[in-house]
Amino acid sequence: MEQEIKVMGESAMNKKLWVILVCLSISIGLLLGGLASASQLEDVRLSEVVRSVFYAPHYAAIEKGFFAEEGINIILETAWGADKGAAALISGSVDIGFFGPEAALYIYQHGATDAIVGFAQLTARDGSFFMARDLNEEFRWENVKGKTIVGARKGGVPQMVLEWVLKQNGIQPFVDVNIITNLAFEAAVGAYQAGVGDYIAQFEPAMSQVEQLGGGKIVASLGEEAGPITYTVYHVRRRTLQERPDLLIGFTRAIIRGQQWVHENTAETIAAVVTPYFPDIALEILAKTIERYKSINAWPLNPILSEEEFMNLQKVMIEAGELERIIPFEELMDNTIVLQALDS
Repeated sequence: MEQEIKVMGESAMNKKLWVILVCLSISIGLLLGGLASASQLEDVRLSEVVRSVFYAPHYAAIEKGFFAEEGINIILETAWGADKGAAALISGSVDIGFFGPEAALYIYQHGATDAIVGFAQLTARDGSFFMARDLNEEFRWENVKGKTIVGARKGGVPQMVLEWVLKQNGIQPFVDVNIITNLAFEAAVGAYQAGVGDYIAQFEPAMSQVEQLGGGKIVASLGEEAGPITYTVYHVRRRTLQERPDLLIGFTRAIIRGQQWVHENTAETIAAVVTPYFPDIALEILAKTIERYKSINAWPLNPILSEEEFMNLQKVMIEAGELERIIPFEELMDNTIVLQALDS
């Protein structure tokens, strides 16, 4: 009997060991399969102009796997400036540059007529919000006369839109109001929190964070005030448009899905998905800022580049004294990729 029990025990142990080995083999197979699948993705180096909730649709496209489904692995870096992003693109250190088309306009204006081209648009308004330090202020634009605004980099679209909005409200920039333009983008909010300026124009989620801390209150949306303009665009070197159309079509399909997904979901759902890109921002703040962008229609349903909005941008730039003349849409913008992506 003891011998029989012993044999039965060994048999049970062998079965258990066999099950463990089978499970381990399956796990290893799945892991190797996953690694093989990941290795089949093509790396695409993408440079974003800044890190902001304003760009939620492309973070969502990455996190929801829309790029991976197109065979693309996004390697994301932040340039902290359209000028830096354009330089990285022209040098070849990145494959796609995501920044304002003012950079392409400046390059063209200086004689480089075949350098870069925009092929898809993510945002269709300025993403800056205007904050007053005085929590009790009943804001009107005329209030800023004689005061100081923490603005943005001279020649950048956020600064030019601020100047445009001021002029539309009868205020002459740098004459009726002082505007600080020499602070780095990432340093401006800190300077404001330290007591610099009476007002600040800045992207989210920084403004909502300051507001939550009692450092000011958001009183206007510059995007809403200025109206639709071509704002943040995906650019490539022109030869890439001819050499890698399939890659760009797949990339654009993922962006389209990101834009549509953002339109179809609540601010809370979107915040939960994009939170890895903003680890220091509370979910409720993320949701609040996303809702703000939704409320001003910052994100179009598709990335088609609008000639009218491109002309609106150039009017803003000419008014700011940063552009000499209107440059034809087809010189710097090309909808070929978007139209093929929408049709596929």
